[in-house]
Amino acid sequence: IGRPVAGKAGALFDNMIKAIHLTRDDIYITNIVKCRPPNNRNPIEVECKACIEFLRWQIKIINPSIIVCLGSVASKNIIDKDFRITRGRGIWHEVGNYNIIATYHPAALLRDVNKKREAWQDFKTIKKKYNTIRELK
Repeated sequence: IGRPVAGKAGALFDNMIKAIHLTRDDIYITNIVKCRPPNNRNPIEVECKACIEFLRWQIKIINPSIIVCLGSVASKNIIDKDFRITRGRGIWHEVGNYNIIATYHPAALLRDVNKKREAWQDFKTIKKKYNTIRELK
């Protein structure tokens, strides 16, 4: 309980990061909102706004080199409020010291397996960026 990206979507996510030779111990996973909305629905704008400052502080403290937005809720709150996941996924955004990319949420991949190929391309791109950053350090 309280684990981001859980259930069948979580198992798929674990396999996705394993495929690029990472584990949950190698990354930090969090949600836009810090509590689960009723019936596990997507959070509404007011819920996101209530939690966004906490998320900003988490990012500031952790200071990640890469931020991966899983799905449209994360992307709209981190990249741009008008972000469309089908058009904007796989594109890097450099904001300050952060390299930000969006891809499909694993739950979306369970609903539409045709998106898995694009998500796999995104994860290969993420791994390449990760390796490049690691080499520079």
